[in-house]
Amino acid sequence: MAIILAQPRALTCAVGVAVLTCALTVSLVLGHDGSSNKNDVVGSQEEPMIHQVTDKSHHAHLLGTERKFKVFMEKYGKTYGSREEYIHRLGIFARNMVRAAEHQVLDPTAVHGVTPFSDLSEEEFERSFAGLRGGPGFGNGLAETTTATAPPLEVKDLPESFDWREKGAVTEVKMQGSCGSCWAFSTTGAVEGANFIATGKLLNLSEQQLVDCDHTCDPSEKDACDNGCGGGLMTNAYKYLIEAGGLEEETSYPYTGKKGECKFDPDKVAVKLVNFTTIPIDENQIAANLVHQGPLAVGLNAVFMQTYIGGVSCPLICGKRWINHGVLMVGYGSKGYSILRFGYKPYWIIKNSWGKRWGENGYYKLCRGHAMCGINTMVSTVLTTA
Repeated sequence: MAIILAQPRALTCAVGVAVLTCALTVSLVLGHDGSSNKNDVVGSQEEPMIHQVTDKSHHAHLLGTERKFKVFMEKYGKTYGSREEYIHRLGIFARNMVRAAEHQVLDPTAVHGVTPFSDLSEEEFERSFAGLRGGPGFGNGLAETTTATAPPLEVKDLPESFDWREKGAVTEVKMQGSCGSCWAFSTTGAVEGANFIATGKLLNLSEQQLVDCDHTCDPSEKDACDNGCGGGLMTNAYKYLIEAGGLEEETSYPYTGKKGECKFDPDKVAVKLVNFTTIPIDENQIAANLVHQGPLAVGLNAVFMQTYIGGVSCPLICGKRWINHGVLMVGYGSKGYSILRFGYKPYWIIKNSWGKRWGENGYYKLCRGHAMCGINTMVSTVLTTA
């Protein structure tokens, strides 16, 4: 699935370097809260990112890039089977450094740079680490067809900030690996939260059951079917779970990161679903449902996430109608630290499934109230039995 948001190659490297240098200089000196904590996810002195594209000569730039690449390999345990593969990945790494600078220009309230995925092309990254199947505006289409829409909720008395992690409703950040199973992790996260609200117990539920056993298609879009590592859709997964009788725990059906034979055992079901609803595109209604119903399964455009390191992501341009990644919305904040002059931004707190070494310990902050990256177009909540 190709990302249709065109990257603005007209932005020169010089412009990218200027903004990246300014932004990252501040971020390296100051943490998110303005302090000089060297262990801060954005401000770590041990992980300097400012020199990625600022060498004084072309030769020095190439040497500097390869040094950064070797640091990247050591940090993330990367190995390559041949010199040719090493050179190929080094080339991709170098292009991603320029791309990170471009992202910094377009997303100045966040910090972009080296991530665990800096040796992957955009196409490789999306194929392996995204995986949401559904066309543009798909979330709205569901509300008009077979899936019930959540009734309006009162929004006047919502708390200024809210976080289900503080209430014990969210499991640890998980890692989907090189498998387009984000939809399964988004689904289990929503079911884990709903079960916590219903029972007071936080269970770690099985994504592998969905990867192996769920082949449900959406009735309004026949090619939007759940297909293991080939992608899927959270609302399809809810339908499967209702029909199958429920979801096993991770311990009884552990994750392998690849599609296998279905081994679902009805006798080992840990959580049963009652129903699910989609939520209107109004972000105030999304916040109200988040507070009252639990963590929400959401889809978004992940185009800026490959290079994301920290801060509140609020891109100047981000396509709202190409939704390619399923995540879990667990809360929101009233204002996030901005590294430049753009002020403080309210934001959504997003749990991702790319491990704790990505983003802010596995989490993504996306600015709230602007339909940013289509965050409001594919949102759903689920109800489980007590």
